[in-house]
Amino acid sequence: MKIGSEDKKKLLAMVGLFAIAVLLVLRALLSPGTPATTVAASATPNATNQSEAGGGSRGRGKVSLPLDPTLRTDLLKNSEEALYKGSGRNIFEEQAAPPIEQPKRAVVITPAPQLPAQPPPPPPIPLKFYGFANKPGQAKAIFLANGDDIFIGHEGEIVNRRYKILRIHATQVEIEDVLNNNRQTIPLTQG
Repeated sequence: MKIGSEDKKKLLAMVGLFAIAVLLVLRALLSPGTPATTVAASATPNATNQSEAGGGSRGRGKVSLPLDPTLRTDLLKNSEEALYKGSGRNIFEEQAAPPIEQPKRAVVITPAPQLPAQPPPPPPIPLKFYGFANKPGQAKAIFLANGDDIFIGHEGEIVNRRYKILRIHATQVEIEDVLNNNRQTIPLTQG
């Protein structure tokens, strides 16, 4: 049975990498769960002084805090004695800016006659007609572009799932937007 031991260099490299991987996994599993930056940031000045003196430090640059679960009432008392001195404004109520008084003028407004609202015009068809192919015995095909997309179509076909080609002429094409019932004639463009 061959397990890859034919090449001794590859086998030694594989064993070495496997040993390094095992060491890294063991180091990650056996190390403390919190990173040193979080512990150092939350350290009190007393714990920092102890670590500088060398009494409470274990390892490189890590600060060890005593795991004392008792409640420190002296710290709570300091926060209870703090008084809030606000500006008197209630942040939970909406307050408008004080109104600016302007001199009152007598202005007569005559209402303009209201015209019935016209529906907005349909959007223009974005297709560009830039060429056609006319092979004998076949229907005339045109080339349409919409940005980077190119469509090839014949009379009666729908391109871009929206535009129906009605008539093809030598210099223009008549197209209908089937969503808006909008017909437009698009001229042949150069370039």
